[in-house]
Amino acid sequence: MEKQLEKMFRNKKILVTGGTGSIGSEIVKRLLEHKPDVVRIFSNDEDNTFRMKQEFGERDDTRFLIGDIRDKDRLMLAMEDIDIIYHAAALKHVPLCEYNPFEAVKTNVLGTQNVIEAALNSGVEKVINISTDKAVNPVNTMGATKLLAEKLIIDANEYKGFRKTIFSNVRFGNVLFSRGSVVPLFENQIREKKSITITDPDMTRFVMSISNTIDLVFKATLMAKGGENFILKMPVVKLGDLADVIIEKNSKKYGYAKDDIKKKIVGPRVGEKIFEELMTDTEAKMAFETEDMLIIPPQLELPDIKFEVSEYHNAQHSKLNQYTSRDLKFLSKEEIMELLFDEIIPLRNDEANIAIEPIL
Repeated sequence: MEKQLEKMFRNKKILVTGGTGSIGSEIVKRLLEHKPDVVRIFSNDEDNTFRMKQEFGERDDTRFLIGDIRDKDRLMLAMEDIDIIYHAAALKHVPLCEYNPFEAVKTNVLGTQNVIEAALNSGVEKVINISTDKAVNPVNTMGATKLLAEKLIIDANEYKGFRKTIFSNVRFGNVLFSRGSVVPLFENQIREKKSITITDPDMTRFVMSISNTIDLVFKATLMAKGGENFILKMPVVKLGDLADVIIEKNSKKYGYAKDDIKKKIVGPRVGEKIFEELMTDTEAKMAFETEDMLIIPPQLELPDIKFEVSEYHNAQHSKLNQYTSRDLKFLSKEEIMELLFDEIIPLRNDEANIAIEPIL
């Protein structure tokens, strides 16, 4: 894959919206390994932009741009001569979006439409939108806005006319150690010798490493024909088990006895699910899969694009009936320890291919 990425990115001009965030900044770092002409890092976060610019130092292949995806005129300037866009800018925190719903709409929905229109007007080759498991059967504002963003990205392939821009989505689970995620939250509570606040110990979540996240993004970029949702097959953890592992590891790190750290059950936050979904039963009926990825072609009939399993390298028709964190085997505490402090554990094929009967 590295040679393909080298060919795809070398001498290209690339824009990353939300480029100073956890995912956006990792995309930038990995892109720079492949010798692009320039990576433009677009963010409305002045402080993080300053910090990232200091970290990168002076170099000819990066440009730091302050701006907001709500401002289409600013996007048009940022996209001049751009070849590829990674759209990672979003409001992502479930409770904050729940209490500020139209702000989520303005960023996640209207902002995504601005990216689409600016990309079409600028002649961009590919737009890869970063989405979330919260977009599947959404029960909260953040998920609903990200679902709309997915639909806008898919539909852009239909109405783009003669333009050649390819639009596709990548759907994530929970990215370990990303800003605002539960792992650094638990670690901070342990450092301060506070009780670990657990919403529900039986709550299950898909998890993935940042490294695997970027691998998926780049694979999707290579494979995208227009309108697909790409999903990484990933392991599942129970929140209570995750908390126990973090307590065991970090209590030693900060000089505490394991029993000194108490757990406090606070109940689900507003808008939270007990389990997450990455693919619905309807999507599963048309999905393809590879060893490490699910590919959901669009339901729309798009002109001049064939969505056949043979069009995707090493793909087959999916055996799944749906894909939820409730129905897959959970990682053991030993496996969680390895995942957190060694490297991500790939989902074994015998677990990935279980035919799950929909019971929702």
